[in-house]
Amino acid sequence: MKTIVIALALVASGFAVLAQSGPQLVWEKSVHDFGQITEGSQVQHTFKFTNKGKEPLILTSVQPTCGCTVPNNWPKDPIPPGASGEITVSFNSTGRTGSNTKVIKVFSNAANEGADHFTFTAKVVQKDAN
Repeated sequence: MKTIVIALALVASGFAVLAQSGPQLVWEKSVHDFGQITEGSQVQHTFKFTNKGKEPLILTSVQPTCGCTVPNNWPKDPIPPGASGEITVSFNSTGRTGSNTKVIKVFSNAANEGADHFTFTAKVVQKDAN
């Protein structure tokens, strides 16, 4: 029994080492709050990240979970260890009154947790009918 526990501990530590040795996508800030905006306005924000791993980071896809959100200018080339990148996201608030939380999924070869998405929030208020 003791041998099995030791073997499982060694396997688990081996997976932890592998995860740490690959690319590590670390967000400068993974959540952005646009605050209160008027319906119909279009806003954008640039999310910045760094590859803090030991291998090149490759982003294969960046996908919003809503058609009102568009990711622009995300890096298509591998990001070397220690280098940084940016993903700019545009949000069209037309027809989106109320509180909004949007998640953008990032598909990559990053080995760390929390690297697979970023989020923004906005409170959209109706235009004055004057």
